[in-house]
Amino acid sequence: MRLLHDPVKLLLTVPALLWALSFHEFCHGLAARLVGDRTAERHGRLTLNPFAHFDVVGTLMLLFVGFGWAKPVPINTRYFRHPRRDLVIVSLAGVAGNILTAILSVLFLRYCGEWWYSLTGRAGLTVVIQMISINMGLAAFNLIPIPPLDGSRVLEAFLPYKYMGYYYWLERYGMIIILVLLLTGIINVIFEPIISVLWYFLPF
Repeated sequence: MRLLHDPVKLLLTVPALLWALSFHEFCHGLAARLVGDRTAERHGRLTLNPFAHFDVVGTLMLLFVGFGWAKPVPINTRYFRHPRRDLVIVSLAGVAGNILTAILSVLFLRYCGEWWYSLTGRAGLTVVIQMISINMGLAAFNLIPIPPLDGSRVLEAFLPYKYMGYYYWLERYGMIIILVLLLTGIINVIFEPIISVLWYFLPF
C-alpha cells in the first residue's frame, strides 16, 4: 500500500498499469485470432483500449499489491486448428507480451536512459521503471497454475484427460483460492520463485 502514501508515484504508475493490462489481453486475442478463433475480435477485445479489458478488483490488486489481472479475453477452443497446442500459444501470449515490454523498457533505459532522464527527469525515469516492474509482476502472477490464470491453461493443455474432472472442479473455485492465497500471503511462495526466474533473463 506504499503507493497510497505517494500520490505522485501512484499517478506515474498508471501508464504502466494501463499498458500492461491492455497489451496482455490484446496479445491473447491476437494469438487466438492467428490460430483461428475470432471470439475476442467479435467481442471488441482485440484492442489496446484499456477500458475494454478493465477489471476493478484485478486492477486495484495490481496497483497496490503488485500482482493482479484484467478481464479475461473470451476464447473458444472449438475454432483452434490444434486445440491443445493452440491453447498453450494463446495462454502464453499475454505473458510473452508483458515480458517483451519489460525487455524493451530495460533496453530503452540502457541505451537512452541518460537522454530520457535529461528530458523528463525523475518522473520519466519512474514511468519506465514502473513499466518494467508492473509488466514483470503481471507476467509472473499469470504463470501461477491456478484457474483462471494463464498458467492453469497451460497445465490444462498437458493434463491427461482422466484428470480433467479435477481441473474443472478446481476451476469453479479458482478465484476464491487465489484471493485466500493473496490475503494470507501464501501466494508469495509460488510467485517469488517465478518472478526471480523471469528477472534473471532481463538484459540488465
